[in-house]
Amino acid sequence: MTTFPDGFLWGAATAGHQIEGNNLNSDWWAREQMMPGMELSGDAVDSYHRYAEDIRLLAEAGLTSYRFSLEWSRIEPVRGHFSKAELAHYRRVIDCCLEHGVTPVVTLQHFTTPQWFAALGGWDGPEAQELFCAYVEQACTILDGVEWVATMNEPNMQAAIMTAMRHLAASGGEWTSPTVEADGDDEKKQTHSEFLMYADPEIGRLFTRIHHAAREIVRERTGAKVGWTIAAGALTAAPGGEEKLLQIRYGKEDVYWEGSRGDDFVGVQAYSTQQVDANGLVPHPPAPDNTLVGTAFRPDSLAMAVRHAWEVSEHTPIVITENGIATADDTQRIRYTDEALRGLAGTIADGIDVRGYLHWSLLDNFEWGHWEPTFGLIAVDRDTFVRTPKPSLAWLGEVAQRNGLESAEVAA
Repeated sequence: MTTFPDGFLWGAATAGHQIEGNNLNSDWWAREQMMPGMELSGDAVDSYHRYAEDIRLLAEAGLTSYRFSLEWSRIEPVRGHFSKAELAHYRRVIDCCLEHGVTPVVTLQHFTTPQWFAALGGWDGPEAQELFCAYVEQACTILDGVEWVATMNEPNMQAAIMTAMRHLAASGGEWTSPTVEADGDDEKKQTHSEFLMYADPEIGRLFTRIHHAAREIVRERTGAKVGWTIAAGALTAAPGGEEKLLQIRYGKEDVYWEGSRGDDFVGVQAYSTQQVDANGLVPHPPAPDNTLVGTAFRPDSLAMAVRHAWEVSEHTPIVITENGIATADDTQRIRYTDEALRGLAGTIADGIDVRGYLHWSLLDNFEWGHWEPTFGLIAVDRDTFVRTPKPSLAWLGEVAQRNGLESAEVAA
């Protein structure tokens, strides 16, 4: 038996806009109406109304933690006007977790922002820190009993999009969702790689300042451990790409791992790995087991990402806040997760402080512009919203209940 530390979090993750439905006041809702090639989130999978069933299914399977996000645009639909009803809604989600013996991991901002905030310049706006912190203060009023809080989800991906949009604005190009651009032929996948190749380190420093300000509010007003979550590329250098790797990785990751120093934890989010040559990111080579978003089947990327995060963050405790695979083959999902967890166990054996593993995602959901990539442990009928747990949910629940992987276990 390969065992994990006592008290290890075992769970799954979601994001509000991707599962709740009808997130009318968010910038992403507005963007979906305007951008070519994007499908609409619409009702999503109606988890706004069905969260109790989702949490019950997670708990009954044996998982002990649920990561979900609050939607800022619901809580503050108009600047300075906070909805007591929406705050009460998210408090009910927290209470539902606690009633089922599930540890809530709450993300305060998962990609989306209110439309009014975006109209003021978003994170580039002069009042961004003040406005976000005012929202965080309100969010803290419902966090009693919550042990884990992430201020932001993947600010480095938000920064990469901001960087790309600046370049597009300068060149007159059009923007669409990165996941949509990953669909289709190799030329489009190459465009996708180039689109998110760089993130301006100055944007990373901006996000770090805002994160630190929000972190102090959470520490002052709650008893929660606080950090943020970072998209980890598990990048490696192809021959001749060593210098370019350092350049790309600093802006896209390392400035954020550095910003995690002093946090109570940092969330590592890893899915695959990619090489960097002298020209930049190398497209994922075609292979039969590539995922539905075109990435390589590389469960070893999780351990690679954890080791890098541990080093650059100067040994900030780690929670795996996302790890999974876009596949229609649930057997492949189990195989991927089994291999990823074995690699994660190796990092723990080497002395890295890992506190939990939250799979992406609990539900098949809206993947930022399209519906085809299925990451979920639970399938959802988008017409009836009927939930159908996949074998992978039961498998991961059994791992959680054992708090370990059987030595001879082979993913079936």
